[in-house]
Amino acid sequence: VQLVESGRGLVQPGGSLRLSCAASGSFSRISDMGWYRQGPGKQRELVAEITGGSSTRYADSVKGRFTISRDNANFMLVLQMNSLKPEDTAVYYCNVRGVRLGVPFDSWGQGTQVTVSS
Repeated sequence: VQLVESGRGLVQPGGSLRLSCAASGSFSRISDMGWYRQGPGKQRELVAEITGGSSTRYADSVKGRFTISRDNANFMLVLQMNSLKPEDTAVYYCNVRGVRLGVPFDSWGQGTQVTVSS
């Protein structure tokens, strides 16, 4: 399963950015999808995730500012980020879990840089 992320960029504090992740390849089912991030000198952390049933969970630091959504027909994952803060600066990674030929998989994108700075 290949994941291609798009939407990297430099944005001013208070601005918005939209990240997308497209999944391709051969798989039977996609279950949970999520976005993680790793800031400078920090460990990778969960930003938001969405289950196969479209239940969502957010890190406390992004609640009310970020929205995660998925397009099951096109195997797409989107993260809408509003009211961005400098502390949101990080490399953002797409994560997709599912089943391929009866075997669970857990795939990661290569990461996309988000920089929030004036």
